[in-house]
Amino acid sequence: MKSTSRISSLILLFMLSLATHNCIGMDYKEEEDHSITEEKRVQVGDINIAYRVLGQGDPIVLIMGYSSTMDMWDPRFLDNLSSNYRVIIFDNRGMGNTTAPPGNFSIAQFANDTVGLMAALGIEKAHILGWSMGSFVAQELAIRYPERVDKIILYAADCGGKEAVMPSPQVLKNLSDTSGTPEEIGMRQFNLLFPKDWLSKQPPFYKWFPLPKETPLPENIQRQTQAIATWPGTCDRLGSIKSPALVVTGAEDVIAPPENAFILAQRIKASWLVQFEEAGHGLMYQYPDRLAKIVEDFIELS
Repeated sequence: MKSTSRISSLILLFMLSLATHNCIGMDYKEEEDHSITEEKRVQVGDINIAYRVLGQGDPIVLIMGYSSTMDMWDPRFLDNLSSNYRVIIFDNRGMGNTTAPPGNFSIAQFANDTVGLMAALGIEKAHILGWSMGSFVAQELAIRYPERVDKIILYAADCGGKEAVMPSPQVLKNLSDTSGTPEEIGMRQFNLLFPKDWLSKQPPFYKWFPLPKETPLPENIQRQTQAIATWPGTCDRLGSIKSPALVVTGAEDVIAPPENAFILAQRIKASWLVQFEEAGHGLMYQYPDRLAKIVEDFIELS
């Protein structure tokens, strides 16, 4: 049941993408493009990866979550981070404009793709930041390629397997509820992505939530779903992570409950744990400036 629960919970980001894309106009895209550089593509093994590079300095590679594209990174977060670092964002295998040949996906394969992208860009070693499913990839990368990882940031993460703390039954029920109009679905999911009290005080979400420019193919989403379901997790391997780790969680994250962050921080030898009060799974969109500052402080001081 836990594998099924994990899949159900991660469907959130895809539903958000569809819901917001259907209920919002395209005006906001023009406002957010100030922080996005030209998209480029590079051959990495059997795929062609779409990516962007922002800023200059030490490289930090950002790995996106389930069924989402690099357009979903908060532009304010990117602006802050790229003021001091060379930030690389990209579409995972089969997402956005990154290609994917036939065959199964796996979390380990996503880690291989990320290292391949780094090699193609001439990056020997980088800081790695993974959000949600991207944190699974980041963990595998740090374990399999320790020489390629400087410092690692795990945001809204868990270590998978039987030890991961899953969402409550009510949250899972709400996540799987596809009834109503796209607007109703979108608002229902946003109430899970963000704390209700915080969301009630904000302007309409479409004024600040980034929109995906490309909708992933359903078959590729299914392959990504299967990759998550078959991932054995890292709970029994976290001790082998040699890189200093920053574990970031929202105190009110109902998708990846904050108990998971404590498991990660306890088992990774050199780790910081930061918990944002009044924050949910989408804390990057709630507190982009604070999150970027904490990431920078961790990189500079740990």
